[in-house]
Amino acid sequence: MDYLYAMVLFAVSSSVTPGPNNIMVMTSGLNFGVRKSLPLLSGICMGFALMLLLVGVGFGQLFELFPSLHFIIKCLGVLYLLYLAWLIARAGDIGSSDAQTKPLGFMKGALFQWINAKAWVVATGAIAAFTTVGTDFHNQNMMLAATFLVVSFPCVGVWLMFGSLLKKALTKAHYRQWFNYTMSGLLVISVLPVIQEILS
Repeated sequence: MDYLYAMVLFAVSSSVTPGPNNIMVMTSGLNFGVRKSLPLLSGICMGFALMLLLVGVGFGQLFELFPSLHFIIKCLGVLYLLYLAWLIARAGDIGSSDAQTKPLGFMKGALFQWINAKAWVVATGAIAAFTTVGTDFHNQNMMLAATFLVVSFPCVGVWLMFGSLLKKALTKAHYRQWFNYTMSGLLVISVLPVIQEILS
């Protein structure tokens, strides 16, 4: 039972703390409201749980066999993250013809996990801490993924609600636009360590 409590606490602390997922969800909540942002929330939560399962069954070993694959995914991931940052910056900018007029969807949220540096750190850390090599490994891996799936919805959902509440506070268009620019900038900053690693 202590094992399960520890797993839940780890899932809560890593899901509710600031990171790219929560920045995207909060921004979506502010610009589009809770209901329209639910697909993004679901994509993030379900996408991470699937990522956790796949990393557990040996995705990491695949990267060890083909190091160039990891590098390619990382480079594509950086480009995708910068694209998402651009979408956030354009969200709700009524005066622009290329403004983002609808929230990011389920697939964007799910695919984002594979290039989210925090997601990789949490996934590999969770597997190392809460699984053991042996016959129970797959059961432990499935329990870990299920725990994160259940816990992440309310934890990430808090950020969605916070964004929705901010919508009422930031009533003027230019306030909301500056908020979007700030969130976009934070998302770009979050990927700078990955860019630095690629260049080195």
